Amino acid sequence: MRILVSNDDGIHAPGLKVMEKIAASLSKDVWVVAPEYEQSGASHSLTLTQPLRLRKINPRKFAVRGTPTDCVMMAVHEIFKGKRPDLLLSGVNRGSNLGEDVTYSGTVAVAMEGTLLGIPSIALSQKLTPGHPVKWATAEQHAPKLIRKLLKAGWPKDTLININFPDVMHDSVKGVQICSQGQRDLTDLMLDHRVDARGVPYYWIGFRHDNGAPKQGTDLAAIESGQISVSPLHLNMTNTQALKKLKSAFG
Repeated sequence: MRILVSNDDGIHAPGLKVMEKIAASLSKDVWVVAPEYEQSGASHSLTLTQPLRLRKINPRKFAVRGTPTDCVMMAVHEIFKGKRPDLLLSGVNRGSNLGEDVTYSGTVAVAMEGTLLGIPSIALSQKLTPGHPVKWATAEQHAPKLIRKLLKAGWPKDTLININFPDVMHDSVKGVQICSQGQRDLTDLMLDHRVDARGVPYYWIGFRHDNGAPKQGTDLAAIESGQISVSPLHLNMTNTQALKKLKSAFG
């Protein structure tokens, strides 16, 4: 099985090393194509206004000066050319990708692009608590068995799998929950206004998440209870209920 590994945290990210270990436990044919620099929040963006630079680190590891989506495209159409990967693994992201996070996430976008190209794709993220060490061992210990089980079960071609690991030690995980994408009660945008040494203002964008009381059966509730969340995400974003209502209204 040929496995493509990518991420949005960049080629030097600790989570990428964890992802490489996970992939190596599944196959000997593992390739890594990741952004040269961190691309968190890049979502499913493409680089269209400047050229892409590809740096070969070793025969099966490459860095791309571009977005996470660029990395998948470069891997499939330039590096692999004839033989596409059998599986794409994205992550392990430093921080969870739950609820509405998936609309911003470069980690999920990697899996989205892989799915569009017909490759079974899984995004993996490790929840963290700011100011505390990331519990990478939780993802590393649980991911191989979980991925094998998912591959055996299979899933539709137009669907990606989004996995989040809770912020607990690997031996304290309370199980796996197959769940839907949740929605937070409140997500506040934070604009940190600063002034540089030349007196010119600049800003940092951030988010303050408040899960509130997440609905049971969602990824938010699963992670809050110490479980691993596994969510199948569909690429077709059509709201079928709204579609029926509008069709009726327009005759």
